[in-house]
Amino acid sequence: MLSKQSFILCLVFFSITAFSGDSRALAGNNEQKKNISGFSGFDFPNPMRFGSVSSSTSDDCGFSTPEKKPTKETTRENKNKTVKFHLKRRQATTKQETDKTTTTNPVLELQIKDLTRIQMLHIRVLEKKNQNTVSKPHKPHKQNKNKKKEAVTSPVVSSPVEEEKPGQLVATLESGMSLGSGEYFMDVLVGSPPKHFSLILDTGSDLNWIQCLPCYDCFQQNGAFYDPTTSSSFKNITCNDPRCNLVSSPDPPKPCKSDNQPCPYYYWYGDSSNTTGDFAVETFTVNLTTNGGSSELYNVENMMFGCGHWNRGLFHGAAGLLGLGRGPLSFSSQLQSLYGHSFSYCLVDRNSDANVSSKLIFGEDKDLLSHPNLNFTSFVAAKENLVETFYYVQIKSILVAGQAVNIPEETWNISSDGGGGTIIDSGTTLSYFAEPAYEIIKNKIAEEVKGKYPVYRDFPVLDPCFNVSGVDNVQLPELGIEFADGAVWNFPTENSFIWLNEDLVCLAILGTPKSAFSIIGNYQQQNFHVLYDTKRSRLGFAPTKCADI
Repeated sequence: MLSKQSFILCLVFFSITAFSGDSRALAGNNEQKKNISGFSGFDFPNPMRFGSVSSSTSDDCGFSTPEKKPTKETTRENKNKTVKFHLKRRQATTKQETDKTTTTNPVLELQIKDLTRIQMLHIRVLEKKNQNTVSKPHKPHKQNKNKKKEAVTSPVVSSPVEEEKPGQLVATLESGMSLGSGEYFMDVLVGSPPKHFSLILDTGSDLNWIQCLPCYDCFQQNGAFYDPTTSSSFKNITCNDPRCNLVSSPDPPKPCKSDNQPCPYYYWYGDSSNTTGDFAVETFTVNLTTNGGSSELYNVENMMFGCGHWNRGLFHGAAGLLGLGRGPLSFSSQLQSLYGHSFSYCLVDRNSDANVSSKLIFGEDKDLLSHPNLNFTSFVAAKENLVETFYYVQIKSILVAGQAVNIPEETWNISSDGGGGTIIDSGTTLSYFAEPAYEIIKNKIAEEVKGKYPVYRDFPVLDPCFNVSGVDNVQLPELGIEFADGAVWNFPTENSFIWLNEDLVCLAILGTPKSAFSIIGNYQQQNFHVLYDTKRSRLGFAPTKCADI
C-alpha cells in the first residue's frame, strides 16, 4: 500500500511542474496584506536539480579560529546556566540568488519539496514494517538487538550529571527563507579546536551528520568542509562497537574484518538525497551563559554523529543536519542528561524583520510552563510498527470557524501496518491532511467564505483560493485541531492561509492519499511556543509572540 502511495506522490510531483509557468503570474512581488503570512522572498529550488551535487576533494579549507579557547567545567559548576548560540539571518549574497527569488514561483516549488519529503517519510514507515516482518520469526535475536541498544542510548557528556538539576540551552535559529528553504538552521561548534558549521534542524530525523573530508561526492555548502584530521577529539566508532547497531549500513553491508575498522552508515532522505560515511564521536562545544550575562565555553564530549564522505541532495548551503527526532542518535536525545527530557521552539512569522530570530530551547522553560494558554496533548504510545523517530499525535476532528467538520474517524487512526496517523514535523513547511479529510476541509472553507469573495479556480496548487481585490478587512475562517484527549489547538488565519499577492489568498493546507499519514508543518506552528516533552510523552503549545523571546 505504501509503495502505491509513494508512486501517487511521484505522479503528483511531476504533474504539477507543468503548471509552473501559468502560476508565476500569481506569485508576484506585491506587498502583502498586513498581519497575513506570505512567501515574499521565498525561492525554492528547481525540482530537476534536487539530486544535483558538486563533487569536491579540495583541501582548500580555511577554517575560522574561535575567539576564545574552550574550557571544560564540572557539571556542578555549570548547573542552571544557559547556553546560547549567536546567529545571524542567512542572506542571499549573489546576483544569481537575488534574481532567482524574483523569477521562481515559491508556492509551487514548496509543494514539490514537501511532497519529496513526505515520500521519504512514508518509505521510512514501510522500512519499519519490513524490519518488523523480518524480525518476528527470530524473537531471541530481536531481544538481543534491543539489549544492545539499551547499552548505548544513554547520552554521554563531559561530566556525570545524574544528581544535578538539568541546565538549559537556548539556540537562536536562522530561517532559510533567503535561500529558498522552509527549514531552519543552527550554528554548532564541532571538534578540537572548535569550528563553526551551520546545520538544518529536523524533528523527522535522528542522525546528526556533517560533510567530511575527504569529500568524494558532496553538495555545495557555505564555508569549508569538516576535516577530522585537524580535530584531536575525533574518533571513529568501530564496526564491532555495539553503537554501530544504531545506524543503517550501506547496501550491500560491508563485513567487519578487523577490530579497528570504522562503522559505515547510510541514511536516506528521499529522491537522491542521502548521506554515507563513517559513524564517529566528536566534541561539540556550546556557549554557557549565566543568569548574570557572563559566558564561557563548555565541551560536550563523545557526541555520536555521521562523518559524511558521500552526500547528495539539496540542503541549501548547510554543512549537514541536526536531528531532533525521538531516537537515541538525535541531538536532543544525546543531551538529555545535560538539559533533561524536553525541548521547545518558537518560530517567528515569515514576514518578520530579518533581524528577528526564532528560538530553540533545550530544557525546562519556566516562562512557557507558566503560560496561561499552554495546552498539552499526548504523543501516541509506542507501537510495533511506528517509526521511533516521529512524534505522533492523535487527532479527533478538525475545526473550521469553531465547528467540528464531519470527517470519518478512521482517517486519523494508525493502521496495523504503521500507515496513517499524524506527526508534527519541523522539516515540512505546509500542513498535509490525508484524504478524505483534505477534501472535506477545503469544501467547508469554501462554504464559509461563499458569497464574501469570488473563488479563483486557475491556481494549480492551492485550493481554495479567493480574490480579495479591493477588500480592506479580509475575514477568513479560523482552523483548529481537536485531539483525542480533549486538547484543542486553534490557529489564527495567518497560520492557515497564504497571500500569493495583495489580491489573492489561498488555504495553506494540502492533501495526501487516503491511508497516508497527516503532517502538522512549521507554517502552522508560527508564533506558537511548541514543547516536546519526551519524559511525560506529550506535546505542548502556547500562542506566543516569538519575536519577544
